[in-house]
Amino acid sequence: MNKHSSLPSSSRPAKGPSFLTKIKNVTCLKSSSSRNGKGGKGRSKSSSNKVSHGFHLVEGQSGHDMEDYHVAEYRKRRNNVLGLFAIFDGHLGDRVPSYLQDNLFNNILEEPNFWKEPEIAIRNAYRSTDKFILENAMQLGPGGSTAVTAIVIDGKDLWVANLGDSRAVVCERGSANQITVDHEPHTERRRIEKQGGFVTNLPGDVPRVNGQLAVARAFGDQNLKAHLSSEPDVRYVPIDSTIEFVILASDGLWKVMQNQEAVNLVKPIKDPQAAAKRLTMEALARKSKDDISCIVIRFG
Repeated sequence: MNKHSSLPSSSRPAKGPSFLTKIKNVTCLKSSSSRNGKGGKGRSKSSSNKVSHGFHLVEGQSGHDMEDYHVAEYRKRRNNVLGLFAIFDGHLGDRVPSYLQDNLFNNILEEPNFWKEPEIAIRNAYRSTDKFILENAMQLGPGGSTAVTAIVIDGKDLWVANLGDSRAVVCERGSANQITVDHEPHTERRRIEKQGGFVTNLPGDVPRVNGQLAVARAFGDQNLKAHLSSEPDVRYVPIDSTIEFVILASDGLWKVMQNQEAVNLVKPIKDPQAAAKRLTMEALARKSKDDISCIVIRFG
């Protein structure tokens, strides 16, 4: 992600591993990481409704190291099978998206009300995780990250949340249905200005918060946090026979491709990894310069 212009390239600290240990540990989530054009796939074996996924990530041409991270895995909790999927699109470094990859889902699932009130749990975890990132900016640096997360419960219930402009699009009866909100500065200008910030819209550039950040919501970004929000949009989608698949992708894809175009490319490809790779390769062919990350989740 190249969210910044003209700038150099809730965890619970009292419990469990120390902060530095969390940063250094190579966890099971970390093992699903893939960069430099690599991908992978998997399938839920014990879900009553079949769920399969594939992912593909490609480093961009914007002159910095890869700043996209992802999660794609399954966990069993309370006799339920959870599919956990996310794309974290970092800016000003990769420390914040790397931290989110290792910790955000843990924080969500550790919320005491997750099973009764998933939306509230997701919102609380997003807020507490952002608070922890800001409190530890000395270690994590000044950067930040957008996020789009999807939790599939037993192949029947889908909970999606996002901050920023990474996007989730559902294929429903063959049509694209965007279930996330792109948090762009011009659409939140009133809130940003009320909080003492401003939005620039210079010729040849996208709108930016204080002339710097091209999204209005994100994790981290301590220097801009007074004008940014860490409040996610959260959506629930019941998975039934009308829902074929979900595409999660960073803005490196969506800058050069419409939602329906992406759905049309994926529909005839049954292998979700091949579908994810098809999307990233098409984005490259269309000259997308940002990091491009994509996860395709198929149902049935």
